Amino acid sequence: MLRKFKTITLAVGIAAFSVTGCNDDFVNTQPLDQVSGEAVWSDAALAEAFVTGIYAGLGQGGLNEQQLSSLTDEAIFTHPGRNITTITEGRSNPADPGWVNETIEWNQMYLRIRATNLALANLAQPKFANTNKIVERLTGEAKFLRAYYYHQLVRYYGGVPLIDRPYALGEADYTVTRNTMEECINFIVKDCNDAAALLKGMSMAKGRANEVAALALKSRILTYAASDLYDAATAKAKSSVHAAYAKPELLGYTTGTRAERWNKAKEASKAVLDQTSYGFMFNLTAPVAKEEGTTNYNSIALSRNGGERDVLFSRSFINDKQEAGGQVGLHNGPNGYHNWAGNTPVSLLVDDYEMMDGSKFSWSDPAKAANPYANRDPRFYATILYDGAPWKPRTADVAAKDPVNQIQTGSYEVTGAGGAKTVIAGLDTRKSSVEDWNGSYTGYYQRKFTDPNPAIVDQNTYQQIPWPFFRYTEAALNYAEACIELGQDAEAKLWLNRIRFRAGMPAITETGAALRERYRNERRVELAFEEHRYHDARRWMIAPTTLGRKANGITITGTLKPGKTVTLYKYDPTSYDYTYKVTEIDPGKENRNWADKQYYLPIHRDEMNRNNKLVQNPGY
Repeated sequence: MLRKFKTITLAVGIAAFSVTGCNDDFVNTQPLDQVSGEAVWSDAALAEAFVTGIYAGLGQGGLNEQQLSSLTDEAIFTHPGRNITTITEGRSNPADPGWVNETIEWNQMYLRIRATNLALANLAQPKFANTNKIVERLTGEAKFLRAYYYHQLVRYYGGVPLIDRPYALGEADYTVTRNTMEECINFIVKDCNDAAALLKGMSMAKGRANEVAALALKSRILTYAASDLYDAATAKAKSSVHAAYAKPELLGYTTGTRAERWNKAKEASKAVLDQTSYGFMFNLTAPVAKEEGTTNYNSIALSRNGGERDVLFSRSFINDKQEAGGQVGLHNGPNGYHNWAGNTPVSLLVDDYEMMDGSKFSWSDPAKAANPYANRDPRFYATILYDGAPWKPRTADVAAKDPVNQIQTGSYEVTGAGGAKTVIAGLDTRKSSVEDWNGSYTGYYQRKFTDPNPAIVDQNTYQQIPWPFFRYTEAALNYAEACIELGQDAEAKLWLNRIRFRAGMPAITETGAALRERYRNERRVELAFEEHRYHDARRWMIAPTTLGRKANGITITGTLKPGKTVTLYKYDPTSYDYTYKVTEIDPGKENRNWADKQYYLPIHRDEMNRNNKLVQNPGY
């Protein structure tokens, strides 16, 4: 049969050639699924399609099934075998760097950078009409994207080779050395400046780079550049691994002063804040009510009801495209709703949410320990699903077990037959009657970025909440940080308190080192699960005492009060006495351990083998 198939195929091929072999038009026919480079850069629509394709390097933003938060003291990843613990336990190496997705991976970033270089080289001498300034627009977008992808490389790997042209086939040498950190930062800043100038005043479609996105990227990279990790002398003083490294200029500045760099960061951040058509509720002079604070924070996270003005550049998701970024609820939601509990908050994060009066939460305070989820920062309720929290309707097969739709992450006494007391496991635990293998180890779930609309059943419905790459509020926080480091406390507090008032929180009054600590906690809470904590803890060089802490969770027990009878459990402090105990995650699940080599990822062994001019990062 196989022989017969080959014979038929060959005969058809010969017949086809005999009919068309002398037809030059047939020989020169273009493949239907390909377009030549010459055709692309001779047609404005094709050129735009090429630049649009470069955005694919943004991936799902931060809404992957595995999130960067699970490398930090924000969350842990529930499911085994995903290589996240390779990093969190300090075991990464050039041959096995651990979980590195496509928005971080060295080769993928350079693939996108090559595409931007191709675009920029061809747009420099366009072969199509510059209608509506399309050349400037596409050039500005390409410049922004190149800056963004280089900023990704720099903040994960340090100084990298700067390639600003498309290599051609047949060149004598494709190997190249790493540029210094200072050279990389300067390159990114120049691309941001160019992009902002080219895109200034242009009305851009949602999801495409614009002037303010370029300014926001500049604000971020210059804030990083002024930080401890990016200053070679400071990094050496704080880390023996960095002190022993022979190429400190690859990882930080060896010239200039930090004050100069903080001033540049401050100016860049203020340039974003001056874009007054953006930003959400930054004009308050006193805190809003608690419920409004939660609503305001939700509006930003869901990018609706005015909160979308805070989002400067985002990655949108369209329901009918069925992209992974639209499955946040499935990936992270409670198992009692048939979801997967992927990235679950740890108690370390939960405990850092202040009380409504601005004081710290403490388990040492008996009143707070007895009712830990009462009177907390309103952003807590928009970010975390905790035991007793109201949530969506349960699915039909679970509804009878929880008709009031509350998160259940504890174990509770109920009254059985004959009045005997029995203990049941909450529906959202790892001993649940519903998909226990998908239960949280920590006793918490993410709420942020999950659409609360009850019509969106996370198990099988895609949502359309965008991922915020840059927010106006991030620039405000960057500005406040620069002011603090420059000793301008009053200006810093002005902007910090505007953020807090919007959330319903009282003003910060501290100064000096105490203000810095309040700021860092404010940033941690405001930007939770937005891919900032991993970078912030490293650039501040506080990772050993933050990212290196053992992950923990909460154990909750509900005991019936004397004389109370409950046959179907619901959260009810009038019927139950609740106890709460913070416990470390079993080291067999995840045994976190910080090693200073983790301040930067290793360059993969394959890249080192391909390019013998590369120098590896310290500790690997």
